[in-house]
Amino acid sequence: MPKLAVIAGDGIGPEVINEALKVLDIIEPIYRPGIELEMLPYGADHYLATGETISPAEMRRLGEEFDAILVGALGDPRVPGNEHARDILLGMRFQLDLYVNERPARLFDERLTPLKEKTTGDIDLVIFRENTEGLYAGIGGAFKRGLPDEITIAEEINTRRGVERIIRYAFHWARENGREHVTMADKANAIPAHMLWRRLFDEIGKEEFPDIHRETRYIDAMAMELVRNPEQFQVIVTGNLFGDILSDLASAIVGGLGLAPSANRHPGFVSMFEPVHGSAPPMAKKDIANPMAAILSMGMMLRTVGSPEAALMVERAIRAAIVEDRVTRDLGGDYGTREVGDWIAEWIRRA
Repeated sequence: MPKLAVIAGDGIGPEVINEALKVLDIIEPIYRPGIELEMLPYGADHYLATGETISPAEMRRLGEEFDAILVGALGDPRVPGNEHARDILLGMRFQLDLYVNERPARLFDERLTPLKEKTTGDIDLVIFRENTEGLYAGIGGAFKRGLPDEITIAEEINTRRGVERIIRYAFHWARENGREHVTMADKANAIPAHMLWRRLFDEIGKEEFPDIHRETRYIDAMAMELVRNPEQFQVIVTGNLFGDILSDLASAIVGGLGLAPSANRHPGFVSMFEPVHGSAPPMAKKDIANPMAAILSMGMMLRTVGSPEAALMVERAIRAAIVEDRVTRDLGGDYGTREVGDWIAEWIRRA
């Protein structure tokens, strides 16, 4: 029986997670994924009441006792340094070694894209971002802070092991999911360390995945082409910083962060799923947040724990809601958060 930990979090997090769990309740008797669910209290309220972000023992338990973690969002203006969010989210990524950040970008309806003359509706790509190295490793610091000659340094970390495993994962995912084309984005023309990515991408592609077409792009050209012709891309693999930027850009192309799910994985171990949009405190408790990213993240979780039919039904329900304009105001509709969740859950029940 798959075991799921749920951290609803802050801001709109509890609202969108409630709708995802509402859909899961409908799915359970139909597809019987048999998920055992445990709600965990971690977030700003818990931190302000107890002074605890998340204990080392609880972090170990997440890695050892659960198959998946579903997170709503973390971040609260009452915690200006957001130390609770940093300890929980970055803690999971680094301490549980969730080195794969998977960000799908699929256009469910052509009217959602801001790109002009985009009528084919076949944008369907996945970005795999290395999740534990790069500039986000946090190596560096400041000297003479606040003085006219202040110096700050941030070091980018690229290890052979880290680069190999994310590239290999992207190729493997492409093969397993019927994709024929993998693109890697770097800045090897200006950052010599990125030649490691180029070398390993070519070696792994040639030796282990000769059936998959591969190409490399510099990050600036990659961003331009993602806007000019996003249909040409199927699978993109890149480093931590570039992946963060490209995946948000891809989300905007297909309708915005309200439709952006994500997975953070270490194959064979626990995976963490979360909508990308953040906690958005000004929108909290107003019943206006789009729950679709959270519901799609829950769908990714279902596929991961062995319920692909249920995951496909979630995606079909999202598409139906968009086509029939049962959406929140960010997508041009006038439905509230709960109304969208209710409609999607009822569509699945009837379907």
